[in-house]
Amino acid sequence: QVQLVESGGGLVQAGGSLKLSCAASGRASSTYAMGWFRQAPGKEREFVAGILWSADNTYYADSVKGRFTISRDNAKNTVFLQMNSLKPEDTAVYYCAGRRYSSVTYYFMDYDYWGQGTQVTVFS
Repeated sequence: QVQLVESGGGLVQAGGSLKLSCAASGRASSTYAMGWFRQAPGKEREFVAGILWSADNTYYADSVKGRFTISRDNAKNTVFLQMNSLKPEDTAVYYCAGRRYSSVTYYFMDYDYWGQGTQVTVFS
């Protein structure tokens, strides 16, 4: 089993920055692709960014491209999401997810492991 633990959420003014972390433990080697998703109240969970453990390709939703950066530290089994120029519409619970297949997909049902989520609130 794989455990994912997010941290780094909080309250920030529009235009500010936050950096989320996702630490993978347990059988972390079972995951090949990692993603960040978010879910706002009353909305479906949506893809934000994704990365493979074994390659440098990164993937982003159009809504965050140019503002958010996903990265990883393989030695620490940790994935990060640097969020800059935050907007009120970025407010959501952010989830880290792991997938047993070596491809990043944009659909949340394709992911096998999930963290508990961390709240990000952006005020204007």
